[in-house]
Amino acid sequence: MTMGSVLGALALVVWVYLLVGRGGFWLARDRDDRDEVDREEAVSPSGGLPSGRWPSVVAIVPARNEADVIQASLASLVAQDYPGSFRIVLVDDDSRDGTAALARQIAHGHASGERLEILEATALPAGWTGKLWAQAQGVRFVEESGTRPDYLLFTDADIGHAPEAVRSLVVQAERHGCVLVSRMAELSCSSWAERFLIPAFVFFFQMLYPFSWVARKDRQIAAAAGGCMLVRHETLQRAGGIAAIRSEIIDDCALARLLKKHGPIWLGLTRRARSLRPYGGFAEIGRMISRSAYAQLRYSPLLLAATVIGMMLVYMLPPVLALFEAGVARWAGVFAWLMMAAAFHPMLRFYRVAPFLGLALPAIAAAYTWFVLVSAFQVWRGRGGMWKGRAQAMAADR
Repeated sequence: MTMGSVLGALALVVWVYLLVGRGGFWLARDRDDRDEVDREEAVSPSGGLPSGRWPSVVAIVPARNEADVIQASLASLVAQDYPGSFRIVLVDDDSRDGTAALARQIAHGHASGERLEILEATALPAGWTGKLWAQAQGVRFVEESGTRPDYLLFTDADIGHAPEAVRSLVVQAERHGCVLVSRMAELSCSSWAERFLIPAFVFFFQMLYPFSWVARKDRQIAAAAGGCMLVRHETLQRAGGIAAIRSEIIDDCALARLLKKHGPIWLGLTRRARSLRPYGGFAEIGRMISRSAYAQLRYSPLLLAATVIGMMLVYMLPPVLALFEAGVARWAGVFAWLMMAAAFHPMLRFYRVAPFLGLALPAIAAAYTWFVLVSAFQVWRGRGGMWKGRAQAMAADR
């Protein structure tokens, strides 16, 4: 048996495992619109809540230089049809583009603008990432104001929410006893670069964190999507608060790990929350991915090397074998390539992208491998986790 045949067989075995043994991650079944009962009750007057009342919710929105999207995002929150007590706290994190002034226009110009309060963040202390510091100040502001909400909704300033979004989140959390319900916002997927790279971003995330396993008590794996996270306030306090994860770059997954120790969590796809900001071209998307990719590998050169080798074996080798080898090696490459294209299809369908792009997954994986290498290089030169002028993952700290 040739080396090509051996490597092809190995790639084929990996794809068989991914399709049948990795929690069905690729099927995109974990969505907030699949439970017909929850969907109907979420829009009914009572909500079908076990307690018979609508819990109180406060949304915490950290914002740093978000002038292009902040009004659309806040307007979607202010317009929520939530029947219970619902407030919004915008934490302006040293914005220099008039974010706070634009937010005040929403507060003063909308019929439900009294729901919105604006807080100016204080200077970022050592040991904190900017977003988590802003979130922590928002939580503290709420608590010091004498309010003890049942839930906190952590959401980003570039996310737009459907009118029933908060209502359906609360219904899901209450009916299933979740301490965290997170929904991965539908990302912008309009430009050619976005169609090429964005569905794969969610696909790879699901492969790392199968959503069905996230919800299982017998699995340690935990993850969340930072754009939309409904958290039980009392549980967050018991777990140590935002301070317990204050230095994390991948803060949403860190919060999920923290809270899963205290109760059930859930993560799924949604169309009730969507990204308001387009990602633009390849360079901009690459920067978004590189910001946290090396942090995902725990800043380990060994894990970096293993990741690069794994991506080459699993994604890039099959088409090489299919096109340039013969016999067993070629057929192993062909079948592995077809299996990865089939696995990618449900995510492409969710994002309304042509299914033939599944055959391009090896090229997409090559681009992501490059973004991971760039991420590591940025950390090594002291500019890791760069976000709006802040380098939040410093090589010297590792």
